[in-house]
Amino acid sequence: MKKKVVSAMLIVAMSASLVGCGKGSADANTSSNAQTEEGTESAGASDANYDATSSEIYDAQLGDFYEAYQKVDDASSVSEKYALEAVAEAKLLESGVMLPTRTRGGMYAISRVAPRTVDYTLWGNDYERFHQALVATDYIKAADRAEMKAKWAELKGTGTYEDWAKSYLQEKGYTLKDTYNYVYPSDPVTWDVLATSLSADSEAIINTYDGLMEYDCEGTLQPALAESYEVSDDGLTYTFKLREGVKWVDSQGREVADVTADDFVAGMQHMMDAQGGLEYLVEGIIKNASEYIDGSVTDFSQVGVKAVDDYTVEYDLEAPCTYFTTMLGYGVFAPMSRTYYESQGGKFGQEYDSSASDYTYGKDPNSIAYCGPYLVTNATAKNTIVFQANDSYWNKDNINIKTLTWVYNDGTDVTKTYTDLKSGVLDGANLNTSTIETAKTDGLFDDYAYVTDTEATSYMAFYNLNRAAFANTNDDTTVVSSETDEQKAQTNAALQNVHFRRAISFGVDRASYNAQVTGEDLKYNSLRNGYTPGTFVSLDEDVTIDINGEETTFPAGTYYGEIEQAQIDADGVKIKVWDSTADEGNGSSDGFDGWYSPENAMEELNTAIDELKADGVTIDADNPVVLDLPYASNDERYTNMANAYKQSLEASLEGLVKVNLVAANSNDEWYYAGYYTSYGYEANYDIYDLSGWGPDYGDPKTYLDTFLPDYAGYMVRTLGIF
Repeated sequence: MKKKVVSAMLIVAMSASLVGCGKGSADANTSSNAQTEEGTESAGASDANYDATSSEIYDAQLGDFYEAYQKVDDASSVSEKYALEAVAEAKLLESGVMLPTRTRGGMYAISRVAPRTVDYTLWGNDYERFHQALVATDYIKAADRAEMKAKWAELKGTGTYEDWAKSYLQEKGYTLKDTYNYVYPSDPVTWDVLATSLSADSEAIINTYDGLMEYDCEGTLQPALAESYEVSDDGLTYTFKLREGVKWVDSQGREVADVTADDFVAGMQHMMDAQGGLEYLVEGIIKNASEYIDGSVTDFSQVGVKAVDDYTVEYDLEAPCTYFTTMLGYGVFAPMSRTYYESQGGKFGQEYDSSASDYTYGKDPNSIAYCGPYLVTNATAKNTIVFQANDSYWNKDNINIKTLTWVYNDGTDVTKTYTDLKSGVLDGANLNTSTIETAKTDGLFDDYAYVTDTEATSYMAFYNLNRAAFANTNDDTTVVSSETDEQKAQTNAALQNVHFRRAISFGVDRASYNAQVTGEDLKYNSLRNGYTPGTFVSLDEDVTIDINGEETTFPAGTYYGEIEQAQIDADGVKIKVWDSTADEGNGSSDGFDGWYSPENAMEELNTAIDELKADGVTIDADNPVVLDLPYASNDERYTNMANAYKQSLEASLEGLVKVNLVAANSNDEWYYAGYYTSYGYEANYDIYDLSGWGPDYGDPKTYLDTFLPDYAGYMVRTLGIF
């Protein structure tokens, strides 16, 4: 499914220049392209009881969330919808199926990239478009960076910040260049943006095409391939007028077709045919999308996307959707050249078969058509990806970066990003506990180090409620569990107890865990306490809703997180997701630890012990619960984080829970333990802290939908079900 599942690897591997300029997203929080081995499938997907078991566990553990979430459909206004979504998320967090850990950013960094010059948005893919970045030949001083960010806040929405930034940098003596060198930790699995939900794929491909509209560096949605659009009075029809003369080219820059309205029809149909994990985004939104996806409608002409003429594309919706235009920057709305796709063996509808011998579309950068700012001229696995300016790009005269070079880093050497920054191989680097001190010794820290912005991607530690895999399903010799059969049964029973799950969530010192990467000074900065950021939306009007039988009014301006906290408090669960004093009194769900409490952890554990004892499950000093936590043993930072997690949890729960650190000897092994899986039965862990979720559009629904049942919610698979 989002993108988007985002990988925690990207938190520390991502070039600081990106995060410092706006939102960074990644792996998080899709549908994986990992292949299922025949043996595993027979034990999981082909088991007639698997779906029934998944449904039974879901109803028992997430039933309160689902019941609350259904009430959102009855909201009479957008603000009431937000309030009811906050109540539903409170139930989700109370279920204890996952522990929020952190977000991106909140780290020291040094960079040559000017702040707020990359497309600015909290959702979709546009934040990974780098064509407007302003990159200097020298590091930008922290003081200058702070002044630029203040000016951005002043000019936001005027369309003048980029020009001001260029003048400011020149006045300060900086020289701008037209290249940008950026670090990446994982190669794309596919180059077909319409057939993936992995951010490792979409973050690269986004630079090869344009969508209908695009967020600029001030966060304003601007025309891209669409010059204009209209919305019908009933809010059900969106009509976009396209630019004429835009060309599709191949990887060599040779023209292959004109961009027309039909390419948006072809793109949407291919996305629904491929079912790469993001098709759920348009289900219930675009007319008959759900029916086409489930096969009850086979004629795509009945789906609500059509080419009115060569340069007019129309979307018909099932119902008015207040956030529809915020979805347009995401890959599901990408165009695709129908003729080029067919030349690569592509077919539509029931004839679609990506495994066909003549199907080559998206297999590599040479088998896609381009209509965006860059062509991929080199893609060497685990080495380099080079994006070169597209001479046929409709807006080629207005891009600032002509060559974008991605440099691979698997994290094995924790100092490499910093040394590459100093040597000019990279233009930005986050600083970790090792390189912070090196930067101080080098005399760079005081003048150039700054703290990167946090953003909307939420990373979590997920708990497997129905574990079936005890080694990686792509290679059963990797990430192998040492749990005995008795331990497996005990752990499974414990993780299906809500009080046990809360106990392990309350028992983790997340600040110490985070400090292994950020350093002690910033260990709280990027801590997140909810799934949806508490400030993601706020009420436009006063709203009165029912909280446990009491009519409660929240005034206009109330943040999502504050409503969420009200429900949690009413339910008597000792979770703090909102601090009204944080962020200089503005309120936030970030920057503090609202979960860690050894006292609360033991209280919940004792309740769990009593309940499990009644079911014949014993937990005591001689029979502790053993929890497998895979970690990247090739990376010192993640090794340290895993050990911090283990030490704090075992101490908090007084030896009644043991964390078994299971070594993944490479990033790929760690990814295949959970991130690259497609189904819950492939999840090879009890606890997994690699994945997260970044939003697709500007409504909390983009987070909450990921926990819907019956394969509709993508992140549910992280719980070992569906």
